[in-house]
Amino acid sequence: MQDTYIFKEIPSQRPNTPLLDRIEVPAQLREVPPDQLVQFARELRAFLLWSVGQTGGHFGAGLGVLELTVALHYVFNTPKDRLVWDVGHQAYPHKILTGRRDRMGSIRRKDGLAGFPKRAESEYDTFGVGHSSTSISAALGMAIAARQQETGRKSIAVIGDGAMTAGMAFEALNHAGHLRADMLVILNDNDMSISRNVGGLSNYFAKLLSSRTYNQVRDSSKKVLQGAPQLMALAKKTEEHFKGMIVPGTLFEELGFNYIGPIDGHDLPLLIETLENIRELDGPQFLHVVTTKGKGFAPAEADPIGYHAINKIEPVPASKPEPVKPVATKQKYANVFGQWLCDAAELDDRVSGITPAMCEGSDLLAFSERFPDRYFDVAIAEQHAVTLAAGMACDGAKPVVAIYSTFLQRGYDQLIHDVAIQNLDVLFAIDRAGLVGEDGPTHAGAFDISYLRCIPNMVLMTPSDENETRQLLHTGLMFEGPAAVRYPRGTGPGADIQKELTPVAIGKGRKIREGSGIAILNFGTLLTPALEAAEKLGATVADMRFVKPLDDALVLELAEQHDLLVTLEENTVAGGAGSAVTEFLNRQEVSMPVLQLGLPDTFIDHGKHEELLKDCGLDAQGLFAAINARMERLQHQRLKAVKYGASQA
Repeated sequence: MQDTYIFKEIPSQRPNTPLLDRIEVPAQLREVPPDQLVQFARELRAFLLWSVGQTGGHFGAGLGVLELTVALHYVFNTPKDRLVWDVGHQAYPHKILTGRRDRMGSIRRKDGLAGFPKRAESEYDTFGVGHSSTSISAALGMAIAARQQETGRKSIAVIGDGAMTAGMAFEALNHAGHLRADMLVILNDNDMSISRNVGGLSNYFAKLLSSRTYNQVRDSSKKVLQGAPQLMALAKKTEEHFKGMIVPGTLFEELGFNYIGPIDGHDLPLLIETLENIRELDGPQFLHVVTTKGKGFAPAEADPIGYHAINKIEPVPASKPEPVKPVATKQKYANVFGQWLCDAAELDDRVSGITPAMCEGSDLLAFSERFPDRYFDVAIAEQHAVTLAAGMACDGAKPVVAIYSTFLQRGYDQLIHDVAIQNLDVLFAIDRAGLVGEDGPTHAGAFDISYLRCIPNMVLMTPSDENETRQLLHTGLMFEGPAAVRYPRGTGPGADIQKELTPVAIGKGRKIREGSGIAILNFGTLLTPALEAAEKLGATVADMRFVKPLDDALVLELAEQHDLLVTLEENTVAGGAGSAVTEFLNRQEVSMPVLQLGLPDTFIDHGKHEELLKDCGLDAQGLFAAINARMERLQHQRLKAVKYGASQA
């Protein structure tokens, strides 16, 4: 280990970073003398700690790959050489080194830097990410393009051990090995899930196996033995057995990669030497580095899950503040789900919980501890999670798949083919529905109503508050067939949550407010701004609860009694709940004005949730303005019709 300096707290003042301050782009980094790089990395770590402390954001992953980031930009000719980060939580040091140091204070804020690599933001961000396990496929595509265009540029994918659990990563590895593509895959193993074999001996063999001499001897031997296939096979087997004794990379070797490692991912000189050796090699190369998530910050090293991301560090006031009246804390929707699942499992021993690596995010920790035999974390394998649930449902279990809306997109074929066609009893608890604020468009749940309501046999529910979420989850569990309940990130309005579980009649909404002229049909958690707007407009408000099946009788009743129907959802308008209402009215041959309000036909950038809702016109003020404007146009059209009729008479 070259640098053992450990920070015990986040700097409250911008640290002194004279070396870092000289570097705006990687070309300048490559001019730094090698003996100053460890000090440079220390300054970068101090700046990163201070920067994230000012803004909040992803934390531990960037600290863990800091030395690797420096080494990659030092050795490779970025941006000509293509560097692809998987997921992107770890890209903050990369952003600092690629011309964005002075803008780090804007990260994840509206109109500021994105929390993930983004092609529109920088030429150094070669591939936009957010979901896991895409880097090897993307880097392989770039390697193929480089081969076709004869550009000579290198392609490097950096993927974590968690992302490596997804089938897509192995599909790409298999294809890269088959093509003998000139590319480097770096496995950032920060959980020691593949090997603990890190030390002087493995570091020595990594240098040996990546050296030009070793690889030239190996290639020369192959040429000599080409005419003797039996000797060639024997030599290959001998090499495999030798490498199998000293490194854990047999699987990657079988896929066609030259495996090197594992090595210490915080030993900067070793990383640079190894990467310089690998840079000169042809064909698919695989480097295994072992790192510590949160490296260099003691609390994060001790609690890597808790320090995956942090909130902004608020400054301590100079004088003692006035005591603030305690405010009752609201439950997050995820907490409502977690408690409900435990309660449901107590009542029915057929209930199981499945998650694709979202235990903490989906609040399944308590369930996993209380019902370990009924808890299944399948790692980052959304497709498998869905079909696993289908298989369990075939034989009488009642699986609940806890999954983020944006990640369910990855299991869409399995949802249709394996669950819905067979009409299996699987409940999908869809977290992070709607906009997700600072994580931006890669994580937004903007499309689930649209992509779920078109599937036969599916029941789709949109609760408006915490208690509705609990009761509709129970409704979905009681329903015999595929069902989904979508709920947002964060907290709700603070509704009283009933302990008793009471199923709701399938496909039945409820009137919340009586009015005239205008009827607002709410689907989901925008009920509060809908009621605020309705007060000013004198409008009726209905909480529809179900997108599918739709409450046909309630829609017809509202259509008969009002001049304008307004549908409201935190989902894209295209194909959403509003479309379900207009399609139904069309089938009934009911002709009347319908204003569909929801997310526009564009990807919504990052920012605070309330800011984004306001930009989309989905806060109370925006709803009032849009509905009022539509009513004024209707009045104008009626006046024109009256005048036209009078002139005809």
